[in-house]
Amino acid sequence: MSSDLGEFLRSRRARIGPAEAGLPAGVGRRQTPGLRREELAAVAGVSIDYYTRLEQGRDRNPSVAVLEALADALRLDDDEREHLHRLASGRSTPAGGRRPESARPGLRQLLETVRPSPGFVLNPGSDILAENPEGLALLPGLGEWPRGRRNFVRYMFRHPAAREVIASWPRMAQDCVAHLRTIAPDQAAGLVAELSAVSTDFAALWRDYDVRVKSGTDRTFRHPSVGRLDLRSEVLSVADGQRLVVFQAAPGSPSADALALLSLAARP
Repeated sequence: MSSDLGEFLRSRRARIGPAEAGLPAGVGRRQTPGLRREELAAVAGVSIDYYTRLEQGRDRNPSVAVLEALADALRLDDDEREHLHRLASGRSTPAGGRRPESARPGLRQLLETVRPSPGFVLNPGSDILAENPEGLALLPGLGEWPRGRRNFVRYMFRHPAAREVIASWPRMAQDCVAHLRTIAPDQAAGLVAELSAVSTDFAALWRDYDVRVKSGTDRTFRHPSVGRLDLRSEVLSVADGQRLVVFQAAPGSPSADALALLSLAARP
């Protein structure tokens, strides 16, 4: 965990310039992108020796006060701040609980309730634990994969249909990888290694180290059967880390009519 903390600190430090931190730019060409270690330590009010030990993984017990000072100095947003504390504490999941392996019964019931809106139940690592028929129909080819292979991030980067059907693919890809960064590294390690080996796009986004919890946003799909779908994703998270993701259309819109057609086609 300490090496992960150091990687995160280095990535954030590289993104903050002296001016943003309230420091003079100095003279001469800077060889280090962003802030130098000694500059960040000064802004955060810690010694350069102590900060260096944190980055190098030689100090594993930073206090909450130190973490908050670093978060302020690095201008972290709420998701990044939570990620910093999680890396330092070694918590295994965002909720501190056990990684679930089957969808909660209540969330399965909600999948039926929201029809004809496509819906999915995901675990923290974006494994698809359950989906309604419209969910399978929305993502062509997903139903051909066995249950253990169905993962939203994997579909984004490994299924050839993903870039065709998801018109907002670049933004959704960024959001998927940024959300994957919010879970414990040991939970994501296998998927990260797999996707890094086969997708240069994933590897580049992973190196960017954006950290962002997924929330509702607008998504556009180009479905081969029903055409354009302008949908709004909504995310409902529960205590054990599972989340219900639903894609809705505005009532009375052409996309609502298209969803109705998608639902008819998805019926057995």
